[in-house]
Amino acid sequence: MRIRIVDAFTDRPFAGNPAAVLLFDSDAFPDDGRLQDVAAEMNLSETAFAHRLPAGGEADWALRWFTPVAEVDMCGHATLATAHVLHRTGAASGTVRFTARCGILTTTAHEDGTITLDFPASSLTPVDIPDGIAEALGATPLSVLDTSDHIGDLLVELADEATVRGLRPDVRALAAHSQRGIIATAAATDPGQGYDYVSRCFFPNVGIDEDPVTGSAHTALAPFWSARLGRPELTGLQASARSGLVRTALCGDRVRLTGAAVTVVEGELLFAP
Repeated sequence: MRIRIVDAFTDRPFAGNPAAVLLFDSDAFPDDGRLQDVAAEMNLSETAFAHRLPAGGEADWALRWFTPVAEVDMCGHATLATAHVLHRTGAASGTVRFTARCGILTTTAHEDGTITLDFPASSLTPVDIPDGIAEALGATPLSVLDTSDHIGDLLVELADEATVRGLRPDVRALAAHSQRGIIATAAATDPGQGYDYVSRCFFPNVGIDEDPVTGSAHTALAPFWSARLGRPELTGLQASARSGLVRTALCGDRVRLTGAAVTVVEGELLFAP
């Protein structure tokens, strides 16, 4: 069985967020425990598993995502990576529909090599600043919002880009504050650099201290910053060590996320799930 590692939300290797992708020939997924074993072995933020569905349904492929320690409801970068593999191998073209735990997701490939994901926008509920979060994060929030259940994060607005970039959080302490983790964000210091806002994402509750580039987080960041900046189309920079750009477009209760991807590894899984 072929297994691939794809760097997502980047146009160059060894940047963006790596995801492993396995496409099954069967019409069902193997046992959950075996899928988790493969994801733990890959030890990436996410491993994506997909199998083709019968023609004529509401989706073309079934899709699941696992971190090294848990299955998640939504993952943007591994969806982008999966769509990239499908197009690169000739298994799909144009628009691909996936069914996943968070509903029906679509991806559309463009001539320039980028892929657009159509995801549900996160709801955002302002909450009081939780006790201890400033100490755990290492910065004082300007505002805190709760996201939808599919994401399970707190979105924390900070004073400026430099504060976001300089965070050195106590990720174990952050684990007490949300279901998955924390999205820290601020407006770009200089939008002329090609992005409108910055973010960093810490997800200790699913085994990821810091995620390099998080598509699902941008389903919350897009409505937040579109409301602040008054524009539906924006570009976010996730300022991790690997870094990556996500172009976002708010379309009612949906968010379109656009980025590039690069396959960096192709190999053979010797022990079938």
